[in-house]
Amino acid sequence: MGAPKTTPPCPWLDLDAEGTGLSVDDFITTVTSRTANALRRSITVPYADGHGLSVSQWRLLSVLAEAREMSFADLVVASVSDKAMVSRTLRLLQERGWVRVDHQGSNPRWKQIVCRITPAGQALHRKVIPQARQAQAAMILRMSPQERVTVYRALKMLRAIGEALESAGDDSVAE
Repeated sequence: MGAPKTTPPCPWLDLDAEGTGLSVDDFITTVTSRTANALRRSITVPYADGHGLSVSQWRLLSVLAEAREMSFADLVVASVSDKAMVSRTLRLLQERGWVRVDHQGSNPRWKQIVCRITPAGQALHRKVIPQARQAQAAMILRMSPQERVTVYRALKMLRAIGEALESAGDDSVAE
């Protein structure tokens, strides 16, 4: 299955500041979310499933494999997930012996939660990561070199803009 033969017109080309005529399907948040979901299903799910992992479990395991250990709060941020999902997923990874969760500190109200990958978790990560890299590369290589540069730069720029607006408390951007 190749890329689409025709490129639809770009509704963003002559966009005014009010977004006149912009449909919800063409919102940048909708387009990126649908793209991320399609990529996750076509790239990540096959290799994660092949090792008995959900996408969420793979995400946390891979973040912890790089860091070795991190606080629960930092893991939530690094995995781009919400606290409830991270908590549930950590519990499942812990049950399977791939991560360890420790509570540090003597005050029960202010205990630091520290998450660590276990040797078994590291071994699983070493087994899966070559397949993950290969699957990611296969998708990236479907684009021309110029498309790769353009998409990479555009995604990095959008992330930077979004993070800058978020940290500035700018609520003028609506989803």
